Amino acid sequence: MRAMTATIDELAPFRWLGLPESDGGGPPLGVIFSVAYFRGLGAAEVARRFSRGTDPGTVMGFDGLIERVWEFVEETEGGYGGGHVGIVEAGEWCVAVEPHGWLTILSDVVAELSRGCEMLSINRHDHASVSDLVYAIDGEIVTTFPVGRPHDRHGADPDLLNDLLAELGMYPDLLDDPPGTATPDPAALSQAFALAARITGVPFTRDLLDHPMLVARIADL
Repeated sequence: MRAMTATIDELAPFRWLGLPESDGGGPPLGVIFSVAYFRGLGAAEVARRFSRGTDPGTVMGFDGLIERVWEFVEETEGGYGGGHVGIVEAGEWCVAVEPHGWLTILSDVVAELSRGCEMLSINRHDHASVSDLVYAIDGEIVTTFPVGRPHDRHGADPDLLNDLLAELGMYPDLLDDPPGTATPDPAALSQAFALAARITGVPFTRDLLDHPMLVARIADL
């Protein structure tokens, strides 16, 4: 996992993910979303896990995923997330995009989704003023922390990613929260997705949303 120290250019491809709502309404994913990476599972199995076997998934584009999400949000008044996930295969990993959702950072959901595989997930939720990163292997959370506060980490091996965190300027050894951490930091989100790219080899750039997705409903997890 060791790599060279992060540069501004390394973070640049991920800055769109942290754009504030005031700057044109946020990125295409909005200001509430989760992105989860799975190693060791194909797209069909990821869809089966999210849907508990009730939906094999339908291949469509990102616009189709967003349409289904907003139909679900309107029906449920937004309290149950987006209700759907779009899955893209990328080499050894699958990337699951959950617009208007936060399930993939919840510990009980992570325990189920990560059985028999490696999983990393990042959430952005501006309305709750929180973002999180979770790294799990075979049902166990290895390390997790609020984005922008990696010193506030815990898990079975919370220090496993410390070298990478330091290289990306994420300061895992701080004793106190840095100033200005009451709301999610756009730069911190860029660092989190740069970390995910180093671990998975899959940069979550805008063009990933142009790929066909296997879209499945999310069952009660």
